[in-house]
Amino acid sequence: MKLKDISTSVPKKDHKGKVSGQLPYISDVKVENMVYGVLYRSPIAYGKIKSIQLPDFPEGYEAVGAEDIPGPNYVKIIKEDQPIFANDWVNYIGEPILMLVGKELETLYHLLDEVKIEFEEHQAIYTLDEAIKQKSAPGVNMASYEFGESLETITSIELKAHQIIEEDYATGYQEHVYLEPQGMLAIYKNDEIVVQGSMQCLYYIKNALVNALACGEDDVRVVQSPTGGGFGGKEEFPSMMACHVAIAAKAVKKSVMLVFDRSEDMVVTTKRHPAKLKYRTAIDKSGNILSMCVEVFLDGGANVGLSSVVLQRALLNSAGVYKIPHFHAKGYVLKTNTVPNGAFRGFGAPQSFAGIESHIGHLSKLANKDPLDYKRNYLVKQGDPTITKGNFRDPILMEEMIEDLLKSSNYKKKKQEFQQFNQQNQRYKKGIGTSLFLHGCGFTGSGERDHIKAKVKLVKSKDDQVSLKISNSDMGQGIYTTLSKIVAKELDLPFEDVLYPDPDTKEVPDSGPTVASRTTMIVGKLLERAAKKLKDKWQSGVEQEVVEDYVHREMIPWNEKTFTGDAYPAYSWGVNIVEVEVDTLTGNIKLEKVYANYEVGKVIDDRVMKGQIDGGLAQGLAYGYLEKMTSKEGRIQQKSITDYGPPTSLDVVSIQSKVFDNPYADGPYGAKGAGELTLIGGAPAVQAAIEDALQIPFQQIPITPEVIIESLYVKEGEEG
Repeated sequence: MKLKDISTSVPKKDHKGKVSGQLPYISDVKVENMVYGVLYRSPIAYGKIKSIQLPDFPEGYEAVGAEDIPGPNYVKIIKEDQPIFANDWVNYIGEPILMLVGKELETLYHLLDEVKIEFEEHQAIYTLDEAIKQKSAPGVNMASYEFGESLETITSIELKAHQIIEEDYATGYQEHVYLEPQGMLAIYKNDEIVVQGSMQCLYYIKNALVNALACGEDDVRVVQSPTGGGFGGKEEFPSMMACHVAIAAKAVKKSVMLVFDRSEDMVVTTKRHPAKLKYRTAIDKSGNILSMCVEVFLDGGANVGLSSVVLQRALLNSAGVYKIPHFHAKGYVLKTNTVPNGAFRGFGAPQSFAGIESHIGHLSKLANKDPLDYKRNYLVKQGDPTITKGNFRDPILMEEMIEDLLKSSNYKKKKQEFQQFNQQNQRYKKGIGTSLFLHGCGFTGSGERDHIKAKVKLVKSKDDQVSLKISNSDMGQGIYTTLSKIVAKELDLPFEDVLYPDPDTKEVPDSGPTVASRTTMIVGKLLERAAKKLKDKWQSGVEQEVVEDYVHREMIPWNEKTFTGDAYPAYSWGVNIVEVEVDTLTGNIKLEKVYANYEVGKVIDDRVMKGQIDGGLAQGLAYGYLEKMTSKEGRIQQKSITDYGPPTSLDVVSIQSKVFDNPYADGPYGAKGAGELTLIGGAPAVQAAIEDALQIPFQQIPITPEVIIESLYVKEGEEG
């Protein structure tokens, strides 16, 4: 099949294997001389290990711990603060201390119960509020950044302001709920360890293994298995699991499989960071914004992991899509003795957008204006500076997208109809809400140039089929299909003649991790350029190979210390409108309609993009009103999908969506990133709709039935 228009949908490369159930995920794999692993985890939140007493092991069963690690005892991510196996102090409930390995899982779980560890327990920090109070204590502040207008200037503006508005906003945990739980297998060979499993970032894992095993680059090999969802949850966490199985395989000289069941996965894997956001905004008599100060606090959990980078993204989005005069932002990642938090689709942006959209919406009420009209007064435009003194240099279609959505949703008419309905109806209340948002594509600042340095390879066989040799993982988002389409289109080959084998570090260069809405825009562009090179020197019936390296777009240089310059080469944009009906007797929220417009440059496959929209919105909306995860004295309380409550088919309505064409010169066929954008607007739009229905402001998500009933009770008391 030859491709005419790049956007026209084609059957996904992995469609048959997934639909038939024949695609082998890591838990389906069995290899010779394989044993299973189970982890003994800390039962306390913070303390010192005083002694370890192991049971008598049957033949073929062994314990593996910190003393078996050939290299340094930390998972190589950014900071050296996350032990592979705790061997002195434990910092959270669930921290791995030992791995027991053997043939039968039932026997391993029985042996696990017989392990006796004595601890000296110490006072733990359990909540973000506690950490904020102790943020100046040693070790609590794990990362901080500050930028923007000087506080002296803002103080002088505040002295002349009509009113100072201060608001606190809170967001909770979010669980990834990928369909396939975490799993990793280390295959033992004398000359190398082969690690395969469910993952997003092959070279993150390889680098962690080389460090932990104190070995050469050629002594370890990482292969991605078919991966049943990631959403960021399989970005950094698999590096720890890979170290566990590889160290165990080397110690017992057998292949070792470690697969979590759902309850273990939910209790010990990384989550979206709970956040507190504080706003201090000066306004004039008409409700116009004069200045704004934002403070962002992220709960990092027990280890830094990627939290410092998540904080950067949260701060870079702290002003939303708005040109705020005299803006200042400061943020912290704080340590708590809870499960470490990490990467999650949106990477700090969903917390910031939930907060800023809520705050701007509340300011609109003071100005006695419709929230959307008020927001539009502050929208950034092409040529405007970013909050870090970069530049929005590409066309911005937000006004066209808003106008289109106002018409298709009948927004103004619905507003009036819902007000009349609410006046006449005692129990049920209807509301309509909006959100405006963006997402920076690629790594922050010069990360692509200075740290990632992506490389791609195309290999042509004698029968003129072309294979993509890249380290990027398809985890359901469709890059097997979209990246193959880019190469097929450029080479004018049938789509079937472009192959994308499972990434294997022995075969593929490091083209960077599958994160940060970078794969299509950055790696896709490299593949497009490589395909052009191959096309120019094409020789039918001859084996050929082409390599292409990343080239950085010339921008305002990024300075991480001062937080100035161009944070991203390009931005994708979105507008959401959501209608809800709230039952004031039960507090239940029913989604009625969802409208969504996006601009992602050029769509590489219409059906894949629609999947991103529907899936991302379902996840984002649920973050706003459905999904509730709590930690009590350091222990995650929700151990099953039923307890946690992600959306089912009964919670999701048909989504009316449209994508605007706005090709980006440095993207393949004009494409920009889309994977994270579609989640970001869901929560703020559903919050705005609930507020519109009840005429009650909320300062947190998720807005659960319990929150609604309590708020109605308070409102009745105030009115009574």
